Amino acid sequence: MIFNSEMVRAILEGRKTQTRRIMKVQPGTPEFGLRRIIESSKANENGMYFWSQDDACGIKARSKPFLFPYGEVGDRIWVRETFSCIGNEDGHPVDANSNLCSREDAQRIYRASAIQNPGNYGLWTSPDGFDFEGSWTPSIHMPRWASRITLEITDVRVERLNNISECDAKAEGGPTECTLIGDKYFPGFRSLWKSIYGEESWAANPWVWVIEFKRVEGGAA
Repeated sequence: MIFNSEMVRAILEGRKTQTRRIMKVQPGTPEFGLRRIIESSKANENGMYFWSQDDACGIKARSKPFLFPYGEVGDRIWVRETFSCIGNEDGHPVDANSNLCSREDAQRIYRASAIQNPGNYGLWTSPDGFDFEGSWTPSIHMPRWASRITLEITDVRVERLNNISECDAKAEGGPTECTLIGDKYFPGFRSLWKSIYGEESWAANPWVWVIEFKRVEGGAA
């Protein structure tokens, strides 16, 4: 699962325990509700979801079944973030002792944990104190072996995007914004969402997966 640097820092600091992802399958009408298939005559449907509309006689209409794309409660997901493998002057991967090695064994630097100093020719400084020129691998291209963060899913539900509570907005790990009644997390989450997905996404108020998680020590599962 991809997270930007700001959200990676929030996870590492224990401030982020929820994430919201737009459901690719949206209901056909606002009256549809989401159901999870517990028992089915078709074994491969168990655990799947479908949108349904009820009437006095039961289910009036339903969508095709579909899966929650990130697993089940108790499953683990690995975080993909912007990173780089450290190399020598010739571009060959090196380990923490500057010895030549495979890319998988090379020392790695993660953008979320590095600091860029404009006064140092724009170089990035790692937590270990070495400088890096900043040739980053985008998070979408991070292989599993490079992931340093594993999350365990603790709860899954769906809700309208705009229905997020102040408490849940805080659990999203974003900043607060100043309002007439003080600093609040809801407007901060709203601004963050718009900056990533655009104004139109917030206005559309889509159904989203609400994924609660806890961090698991020990790297990717």
